[in-house]
Amino acid sequence: MNSIKLFSVILLMVTALLACENKSKENSAKNETRVETQTPPNIVFILSDDQSWTDYGFMGHEQIETPRLDQFASESLTFTRGYVPTSLCSPSLASIITGLYPKDHKILGNDRVLPGDKRVHKKEWRAKNYKPVINDFKDLNTLPDLLKNKGYLSFQTGKWWIGNHKNGGFDDGMTHGDPKRGGRHGDYGLEIGRKGMDTLISYVDVALKEKKPFFLWYAPFLPHSPHTPPQRLLDKYLPKAPTEHVAKYWAMCEWFDETCGELFDIIEAKGQTENTLFVYVCDNGWVQNLNNKAYNKISKRSPYDLGMRTPIMYKWAGKIKPKMDTTTVVSSIDMMPTVLDILDIDKPKNLSGVSVLDKAELNKRDVIFGEIYAHDFNTVESSIFYNIAIAPPYKLIVPDSVRKAKEKIQLFNIDKDPFEKNNIAEKNPEIVEQLKQKISVFRAE
Repeated sequence: MNSIKLFSVILLMVTALLACENKSKENSAKNETRVETQTPPNIVFILSDDQSWTDYGFMGHEQIETPRLDQFASESLTFTRGYVPTSLCSPSLASIITGLYPKDHKILGNDRVLPGDKRVHKKEWRAKNYKPVINDFKDLNTLPDLLKNKGYLSFQTGKWWIGNHKNGGFDDGMTHGDPKRGGRHGDYGLEIGRKGMDTLISYVDVALKEKKPFFLWYAPFLPHSPHTPPQRLLDKYLPKAPTEHVAKYWAMCEWFDETCGELFDIIEAKGQTENTLFVYVCDNGWVQNLNNKAYNKISKRSPYDLGMRTPIMYKWAGKIKPKMDTTTVVSSIDMMPTVLDILDIDKPKNLSGVSVLDKAELNKRDVIFGEIYAHDFNTVESSIFYNIAIAPPYKLIVPDSVRKAKEKIQLFNIDKDPFEKNNIAEKNPEIVEQLKQKISVFRAE
């Protein structure tokens, strides 16, 4: 064999050996991924209730102290420019658990009314009207439904509007939803946090005993009114706040933060922190009036950022790299796709959200939407107040031509004007028209 032929033979052998080695490495990597999917993380959704995006230490509030959430934010992939698609609790929570916009899951407001309805005997009235809404909701895919195939146990605590917890696919929960026993928006579930964490601990213990991953919905009635904080916290904020009403709200924000700390400590004590994905969001905003118990109309139920904007955070120690993202716009409809992405579960085709861990998908998306409906709703067409398109740096608010006929279209540069003081719609007709077209496509989907 001459030297050229010998060299060729040696080259072929080396190439074959390298190919086998690379194939072995690929198989090894696939096996490592497969092992991870066989031992999926616990998932904990933490939901604040009626809190402005400004009212956290890490978001820059000069008086409100939230040390546990500040630490959590530093350990998370934190999006400071998150949004919920609507600024009222019942439809907002329904979007979180389904990954759908309100127009698609049909939970448009807190109570359903029919033409000619009178609000008498409210418990019976609401239960009767809400029954078909709940029946339709049961046909939707919820996150607990999709997690069952991965062996998850799911538990509901706190706020829950859609009748019994089982209507959302939860295996167990605190909310019975019986109107004859006060069931409307959480009943017994509303005690979590305010009256301790014992039930939550029991749920976690059940999952650990059965050696199953768990999905936990922690949606305490905090800092939601009634603003009845512990006296020690009220005393702390009274000297700092402009009025007692504001002091009570600020104290409630810190009380909520304390309960989040309790939750983190419970998971840590059970040895589950490293194997738990924590996700945080607030259902809608709140701006406390100075001289009464109510909220300012620029916040809750409004189309403005003080009603719709919220930090959204994802923490999985060692798996999700912490980052404070102050520019990327995300939505609560992304929470479900992100979890499904992590667990390698196929995303239902009707989901509009994206996984926030998929940078390519995030960069490709140029707009997210919002919808504000009547508190007492009937149909999508008869109850719509506002349509919203958020396409940084712009945000367009389009009032319904019938129910909000006297109001003007509003366009804001939310990069430069985060508190939406300067309506620039008249100066930018082309941008207004472009975003209106996007809303038209969204409504038709």
